Amino acid sequence: MVRSYVEKPNCIILAISPANQDIATSDAIKLAREVDPSGERTFGVLTKLDLMDKGTNALDVIEGRSYRLQQPWVGIVNRSQADINKNVDMVLARRKEREYFATSPDYGHLASKMGSEYLAKLLSKHLESVIRARIPSITSLINKSIDELESEMDHLGRPIAVDAGAQLYTILELCRAFDRIFKEHLDGGRPGGDRIYGVFDNQLPAALRKLPFDRHLSLQNVRKIVSEADGYQPHLIAPEQGYRRLIEGSLNYFRGPAEASVDAVHFVLKELVRKSIGETQELKRFPTLQAEIAAATGESLERFRDDSKKTVIRLVEMEASYLTVEFFRKLPQEVEKGGNPPGGNPAASTVDRYTEGHFRRIASNVSSYVNMVSDTLRNTIPKAVVHCQVREAKQSLLNHFYTQIGKKEGKQLSQMLDEDPALMERRQQCAKRLELYKAARDEIDSVSWVR
Repeated sequence: MVRSYVEKPNCIILAISPANQDIATSDAIKLAREVDPSGERTFGVLTKLDLMDKGTNALDVIEGRSYRLQQPWVGIVNRSQADINKNVDMVLARRKEREYFATSPDYGHLASKMGSEYLAKLLSKHLESVIRARIPSITSLINKSIDELESEMDHLGRPIAVDAGAQLYTILELCRAFDRIFKEHLDGGRPGGDRIYGVFDNQLPAALRKLPFDRHLSLQNVRKIVSEADGYQPHLIAPEQGYRRLIEGSLNYFRGPAEASVDAVHFVLKELVRKSIGETQELKRFPTLQAEIAAATGESLERFRDDSKKTVIRLVEMEASYLTVEFFRKLPQEVEKGGNPPGGNPAASTVDRYTEGHFRRIASNVSSYVNMVSDTLRNTIPKAVVHCQVREAKQSLLNHFYTQIGKKEGKQLSQMLDEDPALMERRQQCAKRLELYKAARDEIDSVSWVR
């Protein structure tokens, strides 16, 4: 048990040995030599000097001739059993000790460096020098502990104020921290925003290429639609109504890819919101506020998606509402480009308008026009989606939420800022430790060491 204490480098060792026994066999000296080979922190103390045999003394030990220590040997004379039985108090015992050394023929010349009082002063002075030497390392250790605790307090979050104004300010700051991370995802500071470009660069073109125009513009379907559009009287030159029905039917297919693009971007934005909430360290301690923000952003994204769908569908309907005239003005010239051979029969051209080749040319012309519209929508749909969804998410994702929390009372704000009880307890423990460390540092800094 003694070893567990004296082997610590900060421990001052009092190696106490009775003067009427051989110092070479002292257990205290033996143990001190093992744990303090240099002897820097070992003080030798000789007791029972008054009980040595007549004609003998301990000067060889006290003066360091028989066993030398770096620190001085000190002799003391304690109360005897008879003194204890007579209830001799310590004040009288110390006076008797001083008288013993002052009148001793052996130790009189060392009287000023003998006795319990001198030992206490010697130890106090040594302790002061040790503390002074250790102050820088102790201060450094305390400062390190304070930094660690303050860092943990920052991670845990500071205690929340009780007044409604401060709570509202805290909620707004937390929302801004989330919003900042969300925008970093969109703008490229964090991963994820590139997936939106992937929708426009890969998913949308692939969906446009898979549209069933081949089936819609098959020879059989073109003949059927053109014939139905003619009604009881076949067209004379160009089947305009047939063209319109074929084009409108083809353009209708663009609704699917347009809405799919909106939904795909909506999914990406929802994922980025989820990731941003998880990456906002300040929000981790407020699960209720996390849920509130998730719900509010979800509602906003739904509104943005609805607006975006209306816009992209409107783009498709605009293409069907007004066809590009310049494209079709060239068609009669192309149809008649071959013309009738000189001296040929004009009726042959009329008959040709009801043959397979005539319907193939119609299908080809409609396909060319639809391809032109497809190229246009491939560029305009991303613009509409970004304008209605991405841009709005960056600018006004939490605007409605801000309006709502501004109407809440203090109790409702407190409920939004509820915390995990374990986290609150941990913060209290850290705060107490931090206060103690700071008080210790101030105490050390205020000490004026007398040299």
